[in-house]
Amino acid sequence: MSRVCELTAKGRMVGNNVSHANNKTKRTFLPNLQNVTLISDALGRSVRLRVSTNGLRSVEHVGGLDNWLIKTKADLLSTRAQKLKREIAKKLTPKDSAAA
Repeated sequence: MSRVCELTAKGRMVGNNVSHANNKTKRTFLPNLQNVTLISDALGRSVRLRVSTNGLRSVEHVGGLDNWLIKTKADLLSTRAQKLKREIAKKLTPKDSAAA
């Protein structure tokens, strides 16, 4: 399992450990990923995702999972999140066949 947030695409960063003697060695900074269950109001079910804590705060700020997925570009989302976005968009579009 890769260490990438499924909603924000936040991943691993690379930097240096710097000692007191100014010696530099490579190190990695990993995102704070959490397994969370988010509720989709449009689908009427809960969804398990691996999300960074920063991404979780962003989802709450926007107003929930459905709003976040609708407003986010698909290329930034994981494949599971892209599938959810398509399902939510399908549920939220009005039925045109009933009007005809």
